[in-house]
Amino acid sequence: MNSYKILMFTHLITVTPCLFVGAYLLLAQKGSKQHKLIGKIYMSLMFFTALVSLFIPAHVGSQFLNHFGWIHLFSLLTLYSVPTAIVAVKKGDIKGHKRKMIALYFGALIIAGGFTLAPGRYLHQVFFG
Repeated sequence: MNSYKILMFTHLITVTPCLFVGAYLLLAQKGSKQHKLIGKIYMSLMFFTALVSLFIPAHVGSQFLNHFGWIHLFSLLTLYSVPTAIVAVKKGDIKGHKRKMIALYFGALIIAGGFTLAPGRYLHQVFFG
């Protein structure tokens, strides 16, 4: 298996649970021990998947530095949002934490995830042939 496929599958394996875990966290009671534990797992997965995605070259659309595409901006959003959301909650800024978590979920998972279904991308082929 080539390095592109290893990176792509690693990204898929780490980001897919985030769709479900993130939705749960957005809907569940906040502040409980369970929320905090699952939140740490979610944040770790999101940060790791964003790091991995930076090594995956863009194959659809224009490229910057012969590697990065527009979709990589969502990786940067994630790499910014995760630590700043952690800092916010540790400082007691619950509104800031909530705002960052909602932006992260919808920006990095829903919007970026939607782009992965575009023609020419792997998931488009998986779902639409």
